Amino acid sequence: MKKRGFYLEIIIKNFLGFWAIFSGLFFPFTVFFILFYESRLAIKHFGIVEFLTSSAWDPVSETFGGLAMIVGTLISTFIAILIAGPVAIGIAIFITELAPSWLKGIITSAIELLAAIPSIIYGMWGFFILADFMRSYVEPFLQKVFIPVPLIGKLFSGPPTGIDVLTTSLVLSIMIIPFMASVVKDSFNLVPSVMKESAHCLGATKWEVVKDVVIPYTASGIAGGLVLSTGRALGETMAVTFLAGNVAQVPTSLFSPFTTITVALANQFTEADTPLYLSSLFYLSLILFVLSFVILSFAKILVLRLQKRWK
Repeated sequence: MKKRGFYLEIIIKNFLGFWAIFSGLFFPFTVFFILFYESRLAIKHFGIVEFLTSSAWDPVSETFGGLAMIVGTLISTFIAILIAGPVAIGIAIFITELAPSWLKGIITSAIELLAAIPSIIYGMWGFFILADFMRSYVEPFLQKVFIPVPLIGKLFSGPPTGIDVLTTSLVLSIMIIPFMASVVKDSFNLVPSVMKESAHCLGATKWEVVKDVVIPYTASGIAGGLVLSTGRALGETMAVTFLAGNVAQVPTSLFSPFTTITVALANQFTEADTPLYLSSLFYLSLILFVLSFVILSFAKILVLRLQKRWK
């Protein structure tokens, strides 16, 4: 019996170890090399610097550059995280520290339901409902308030169409709030009650307990939520396809139509009728893969350093 248990343990350990290595190392490297192999024609034709610094995208003359898509992806993701981060943390604080017990379950279930809605539903809602509301009310109001302000006013220039950077980023933020709020809430629930009670006994207010005890203790959980949300925003396709406008230009304001890497891939893969065109799309895929890896790694390192400083 002991021998059988010993061999069973070895088999399970090797099986789990194989899948851990496959999913963590082998699979990402395989994807990278396949994308690199398929994009080698575009890399040879345009190089790295020219492709990354050119915003021209003309399939007719076979002139391709990824700058407009890369900038659009980064801007929409950054604004979405900027909006979603404080809201998600605020929701988690309310659920764990402020809400009455009968309300906690209701809000938690509502947040989980938001996470279960398909992205195409968010895109259709944004296109048919939110875009019209933004075009008619929100964007004209923002222009009226901020256009007179030097420098900041340029961010709100251009005709308000509702199909632009601001609306896309807003819908993206709504999509990623449930993921981040759920992770942060679970982290807040892991804070030992004795730590919070000790802080209260020393005269700390509820806000001081959250600021000086709960948030520093759960820095890694907040980091996890941030990384998860960033990855979701970087790779989102359907909702952005409805709202971005699919214009291959570097956005000059929050009201500019734009495109992202995922939108370009979704819209143009079936239209790629030449080897260079198809290779350029694979080149965009490779850039998105590397970009996601670099940004998520940088975010993880940055938050871990911040966590160490807090502790």
